[in-house]
Amino acid sequence: MTAIDSSHSATSSSGSIATRSTLLGTIAAYLTASDHKRIGRLLISVSAIFAIATAIEGAILGIERISPSSSIVDADIIVQLFSALRFDLIFSVAAPMMLGLAVAVVPMQVGARALAFARSAMLGFYLWLFGVILVGSSYLNNGGPGGGNAEMVDLFLVGLGLVIAGLLLISASVATTVLASRQAGMTLMQTPIFSWSALVASISMLLTLPVMAGAMIYVAVDHAYERATFGATEGVNAWIGWAFTTPQIFIVAIPTLGVLAQIVATMTRGKQPLRPGLLIGVGLMSTAVLGAVTQSSHSVSFSGSASEVLKSLIPYLFFNHLSILGVFVVLGLCLLALKNEKAKPTAAFVPAFLGVGMVLTGMIGGAVFRITNLKLTNTVFDEAVLVYVCYGVVLSGIGAIAHFGPRIWGREIPSGPVLGLGLLGFLATVLASLPYFIAGFADQPASVANNFDYSGPIWLWNSLVGAGHALMALVVLLFFALAAKSFRSGTVSSATPADFFESVNG
Repeated sequence: MTAIDSSHSATSSSGSIATRSTLLGTIAAYLTASDHKRIGRLLISVSAIFAIATAIEGAILGIERISPSSSIVDADIIVQLFSALRFDLIFSVAAPMMLGLAVAVVPMQVGARALAFARSAMLGFYLWLFGVILVGSSYLNNGGPGGGNAEMVDLFLVGLGLVIAGLLLISASVATTVLASRQAGMTLMQTPIFSWSALVASISMLLTLPVMAGAMIYVAVDHAYERATFGATEGVNAWIGWAFTTPQIFIVAIPTLGVLAQIVATMTRGKQPLRPGLLIGVGLMSTAVLGAVTQSSHSVSFSGSASEVLKSLIPYLFFNHLSILGVFVVLGLCLLALKNEKAKPTAAFVPAFLGVGMVLTGMIGGAVFRITNLKLTNTVFDEAVLVYVCYGVVLSGIGAIAHFGPRIWGREIPSGPVLGLGLLGFLATVLASLPYFIAGFADQPASVANNFDYSGPIWLWNSLVGAGHALMALVVLLFFALAAKSFRSGTVSSATPADFFESVNG
């Protein structure tokens, strides 16, 4: 998204050579970047492209399930698409998008001269990108979890390992920048709220992704040799499936709280009231780590004696509801800050606020999913939870780019289209998720596209879901085009850092 100027006085031949030279120089500069803004731009841009592809996957699955008695796509591909949708929403879109924002913004917020271990972060980008490509290739060749091509399943595990390694390197770089590269006089408690949320999210990934990697190594070694201990191809999901569902998926959404709180803080032209409460709220959301590092989920059953109910209720509340409480704390304090008569509304606030709302809806849905009496296991309800959370992250990313973009790219982005696309993105998220909340209670099975039946208008709910995913693909594409145009040739930003970053001195 860097403007390329050519001399109008030069001949067309020399102008063409100069343009190609400049273009090649720009590409080389990005490929070997150590500048945090360029690394952040790469992560944000590529994850946005993957977001479009992932939304198309969701649309295909929705369309395929409209008529369970007929099939449009090959059965093997459909099986792999269900798994690919989960992988892509988390590891191709939500996690890299939030980390990309952190890489681009955090050094500026904390006054660091550069991103800590910048070249490691760039290596992390390449590992993540190549890993996603390998995983995608394995899915296309029936090699995802449960796939029929054993060699491609091995490729899937290798690609997933590269993805994890890349995200770990980027997370370590972000966390180190906040912990060790702050400007003189800035304490950790004075760290701007977005940087605080990025720190919490990065540490959470550093705690959980190695657990996933450890489990995956055992599965990969067994699958490459005997395939007797960990369930072979079918056992992949059994051992690493926890990383693709609640509560692990909540970790990638932690920075959405920082985005919203940061926008509100700058809207009020000052420090957030009760700022320690915001820090606590973000920290509470990170309690999702507890369920992830133990590789377990905690459900509750309201049948049986009172002592039996209480025995399951306490860990259920601890593992599922503390993180929800954290979101409510941050939302409440942000709404309290908006009562300030000096608050100046911005377009970026709308997608950021709606994004956190969608994440919260998904988290509440995840808690409901864990109530065994409702019998939602193995239904599309869990898919709706994932889509709510990850599309909420995408909405928050739109708000964050609209807010921080002028500092990252140096040019303004129009407010009107941001507001409109934010509202359309909200509609897309609801359409892609809410029908499956309803269909889940009607027992529509998960990861099944054909030969199923349940009590309800099958065609209606699946048509709405397909339309929602298609609309989200359009929203991301339009916003990507808007941002590309605005940050290349838009009005040069004249805003000061105070217009984007929270004042640490109150």
